[in-house]
Amino acid sequence: MRPGADLMPSHSPQSSMDRGESSSRAPFSRRMLLYLGWILASCLLFLRPLTAFVSYSRASENGSHLILIPVISAWVVFLERDRIFKALGSDGPVGSLLLAAAAVVALAAFSMGSRLSTVNQLSVYIFALLLVWVAGFAFFFGRRSLERARFPLVFLLLTIPIPDFILDKVIYLLQKGSAEITAVLFDWSGVPVLRDGFVFHLAHVNIEVARECSGIRSSLALLILAILVAHFYLDTFWKQLVLVIAGLFVMILKNGVRIVTLTLLASYVDPGFLYGRLHHEGGVVFFVLALLMLAPLVWLLERSERKVTAPASS
Repeated sequence: MRPGADLMPSHSPQSSMDRGESSSRAPFSRRMLLYLGWILASCLLFLRPLTAFVSYSRASENGSHLILIPVISAWVVFLERDRIFKALGSDGPVGSLLLAAAAVVALAAFSMGSRLSTVNQLSVYIFALLLVWVAGFAFFFGRRSLERARFPLVFLLLTIPIPDFILDKVIYLLQKGSAEITAVLFDWSGVPVLRDGFVFHLAHVNIEVARECSGIRSSLALLILAILVAHFYLDTFWKQLVLVIAGLFVMILKNGVRIVTLTLLASYVDPGFLYGRLHHEGGVVFFVLALLMLAPLVWLLERSERKVTAPASS
C-alpha cells in the first residue's frame, strides 16, 4: 500500500446511489415542469370553453362533480407516481397523433357552432382539451408512463359534460329503474298501490317518479366512487367490472328505497315529509345507505383476491 493512499477520496456505493437518484430526479422535475406549462398553455388556449365549463359545473346539478374529476385524476397519478414514472421517455408519434386528433375535434366544435346546444358544444371542446393533455403526457413522459397511467387518464373522460341526448336517456333509465324498484318494494310492504306509469296512487297521497326524482347527481357520485374503489382494491378486471355493475344497480335500488320511505312517511306519519328536509337534503342519508350495501361486496371481492395471491406469494 502506498503511503497516503488512505487519504484519497473513496466512492462508496451509497454516494454513487445518491448521485444516481439525484440525476434521475432532475429530468423528471424538468419534465413535470414542462408538462405543467403545457397544461397551463392549453388552458389559456381553451380559456373561453374552460370558463363556460367552470360556470356549468357550478350551476348545474348534473355537472357539479365535473370540476373535481381532474383533481381526482391528478391525485391518483400522485399516489402511483413511483410505478407510472418508473421509466421515462418521449413518444412523439403518439403525442402528435393525439394532438392532431385534438385539433380536429376542436375545429369540429368551432365549425358546428350554432348547430350544437351549449352543453353539447362544451362537451366536444372539453374532449379536445383532454386529448391535448394526454398528448402532452406522451410527449414528456413516454409510452410506458402513458400505459401505466392508463386509469387516471381514461378517468379524465368523466370530466366531459354529458351531452343532452345521452343525459336524457340516462335520466329516463334511472326513472324507469327507480319506478320498477318502487313497485317491487310497495308490493313487498303490502301497501295497496295503483300504478300508472311513473305515477303511484296510494290511499292518501299520489307520487310521481319525475326527472327530478331520478337521483342522477348522487348516482354519478356513487358510480365514480365505485370506479375508484374497484381500481384501488381490486386487481382482476372481471371483479372490477362486477363492482361497477353492482354500483349501477345500487344507484337505482337506493333511489327506490328513498321514494318508498318518503311516501310511507308522508302517508302514515306526516304529509310534510314529501316537502321537508329529508326530501330535499336527505340524499346524504340514502347515499350512505348505498355505500353500506356495497361494502360487503367489496369485502368479499377483495378477500377472494387475497386467497388467490396468498399461495403465489408463499
